[in-house]
Amino acid sequence: MFQLKNIKVNGILTIPDLTIPTLKTTSIIGPSGSGKTTLLRLLNNVSSADEGKIFYNEELLTSIDPIQLRRNVVMLQQHPIIFEGSVGDNLQTGLRFSNKSLATEEEMKTLLHAFRIKADLTKDAMLLSGGEKQRLALARVLLMKPEVLLLDEPTSALDEDTAFEVMNQLLGFTKHISCTVLFISHSKAIIDTFAEHIIDLSYYSHTVLTKEVSHELCD
Repeated sequence: MFQLKNIKVNGILTIPDLTIPTLKTTSIIGPSGSGKTTLLRLLNNVSSADEGKIFYNEELLTSIDPIQLRRNVVMLQQHPIIFEGSVGDNLQTGLRFSNKSLATEEEMKTLLHAFRIKADLTKDAMLLSGGEKQRLALARVLLMKPEVLLLDEPTSALDEDTAFEVMNQLLGFTKHISCTVLFISHSKAIIDTFAEHIIDLSYYSHTVLTKEVSHELCD
């Protein structure tokens, strides 16, 4: 799906050749400062490399209209924005921005239940807890049904049990809609359980090592 050739970024990343597989859940790991978030930002053209080329579905990334690209390659930051308004308004925001059909009430309620958000669609989203806001943002991007989902620490505000449940539900939905997922996590347990492919960024050598992992997702 993605192919990176001779990428260099500000002395942070040096990627001679890297292919990111389609329809797999890929974890990006490495020490602090190794360029994990930078790599995610490169993939939806929020950041640009100093050198090299990135291809998305064999098309040069920089030749794709950035707005159209970000409708298909959606990134969720570690501290996602929650907009003023109701829970329902927040769930529809991504669809409105991307000019996609709005979700039905049933679709929204299904995701709220799956992500353990015990709030009515009419509730003020600003009154949710930090963990609920993070889960609400995850539900919002899933409703967009992207081709690729880029997640920067998607469970950082959650306790371990909730994090596992949310990741399990999240990846169940992404498999259902044929969505490729790349995620950053500092939880070894989350990575060991859910990653099907791992990109290990080596900060000190400025190279990229990749390895495959084989396991089944939790039921």
